[in-house]
Amino acid sequence: MTQAQGEIFDIGYQHYDGPRGGRLRAVWALWVNGFRTTLGLGRGALAKLLPFGMLIATVAPAAGILILAAILGPEEDLIPSHEDYYELIAILLLLFSAIIAPELLIPDRRNGVINLYLVRPLTAMDYVAARWAAFLALSLILVYSGQVFLLIGFLLTASDPVDYLRDNWLDIPKFLAAGALVALFVTTIPLAVSAFTTRRAYAAAVVIAVFVISLPVAGALTSQSCEYEFTATTTSDGTTIESSSMGDCERVTGDLAKWFTLLDVGRAPIHMSDMIFGSESEDDIAEVRNELHDSIPILWYALLVLGPGALLLYRYRRMTI
Repeated sequence: MTQAQGEIFDIGYQHYDGPRGGRLRAVWALWVNGFRTTLGLGRGALAKLLPFGMLIATVAPAAGILILAAILGPEEDLIPSHEDYYELIAILLLLFSAIIAPELLIPDRRNGVINLYLVRPLTAMDYVAARWAAFLALSLILVYSGQVFLLIGFLLTASDPVDYLRDNWLDIPKFLAAGALVALFVTTIPLAVSAFTTRRAYAAAVVIAVFVISLPVAGALTSQSCEYEFTATTTSDGTTIESSSMGDCERVTGDLAKWFTLLDVGRAPIHMSDMIFGSESEDDIAEVRNELHDSIPILWYALLVLGPGALLLYRYRRMTI
């Protein structure tokens, strides 16, 4: 019979005398980690390709606009302005947020790291706030980078930059406010969806499906049904000529059509941007939506942001370790 042998080494015990950052330091560290994750820092080249490619993609429309401005002049009406810019990059922002946002929440739950985070002094709300703020910071960088680039370009291509700035300086607070609303929207909804699944592909697919499918659904429910009148005339040589004319047109859902325009979820932040700039979109759905009182789209946008935000907090507050 063999007897187990072991050795005991007295290495001593010392109290930790280093800095103790406490709760705020833990939240800050989690924010930094989340921001680095969204940029793919500390990971392979493939992880960095999407965020930095997205940054280039959001600035690319501004570069194209500035080329036109250099040729025609920034005051030309045909050139898209600050109020048009968010509509140009909206689909890119939605796709990017649907793909990147799940990276902030899902791996922590799948790998069990969340159990290490959700110990004192870090709370569930601290965790969610840090991750949400990290993704919001990147979203703000994306929405503002093109606008700032556009503003600088307009100033440089203007015949008199001082006069241009004096006439258009109000565009700055407007695109800052509108950009904040766009960033809040594309940050909150994808993170809320990511809180209820452990598969990043599922979360991305759900978010993209909601944004993509909602547009044709809203378009179908607000489309027009027109009556055509056909007439036939006979010429002197006996030839019959048929002609048609459009009669009365009605929305397929009648007076409810203006409410069904709200189903176009991806359009909600763009509509808020239009209201801030005092402009109106020219598409058919927007024409019907304008029949609603301004308070309705504002309340709808608030519901689309606050509702998923509340679900996100609820999901993590009920999470047990």
